[in-house]
Amino acid sequence: MAERVQAAGVAERGTVSAAAERLALAEAERRPCAPVRDLLGPTDIAAAYAVQQQLAQDRLARGARVAGRKIGLTSAAVQRQVGVDRPDFGMLFDDMDVSDQAAAVPSERLLQPRVEAEIAFVLAADLDTGDLDLGRVRRAVDHARAALEIVDSRIAGWDIAITDTVADNASSGLFVLGPERVALDRFEPREVTMTMSLDGRAASTGDGAACLGDPLEALLWLARTAREFGDPLRAGQVVLSGALGPLVPVGPGAVVHTEISGLGSVSAIFTSTE
Repeated sequence: MAERVQAAGVAERGTVSAAAERLALAEAERRPCAPVRDLLGPTDIAAAYAVQQQLAQDRLARGARVAGRKIGLTSAAVQRQVGVDRPDFGMLFDDMDVSDQAAAVPSERLLQPRVEAEIAFVLAADLDTGDLDLGRVRRAVDHARAALEIVDSRIAGWDIAITDTVADNASSGLFVLGPERVALDRFEPREVTMTMSLDGRAASTGDGAACLGDPLEALLWLARTAREFGDPLRAGQVVLSGALGPLVPVGPGAVVHTEISGLGSVSAIFTSTE
């Protein structure tokens, strides 16, 4: 990704900085902003990833650490919900992981949250050199966990095109990992089924095939794409592989519970802002 940014012209670098500043201000002021596609255009993916990289570098400079990656827009249902037609990826930082906070998700850190159920893969090996195929990425996985990704958008009203969500770190927010750690020889990711409840009522259902046909295919897509962008996946990183079904809007006080066959359950309680 760094090579692509360095290759950008002066005008493009200025546009990238302007988009990054708009998103950073929205985050700092806790107030959604206008889409950044008016600066980047609706289809310039390279420029959008350059914005994402600039914001990530700023976050790292403030002391955050990279925890892994997230793959977004892998489900056809989610693509239809947000009006895009391809996957993307974003960075996971250590302060986005709220798994150890007694399942309490701090609502004050979120603007327009929605929840999706996913399989999280934890890597045991780097995916930086050599041939990358399904067998290679499968062997690189140490274990999998049920996960909830709390996606969020700095763009007002979730009015996003692909460049908006890519620039906005793939609309990342927070995430919760379930307690069970399951090796891939104990279940097949594409065969899982998922049910999610919101405040005790059924809210979303899906399965492994909803995630690019197979969550491991999503992991393979990310491994190849991340390496192409000059920042390959590393051992120890968490990869949120993408939604298993439709995402669900949530607010303060919401209680979300998800069951994923073979992986157990994962829950989250959204704190009240009152």
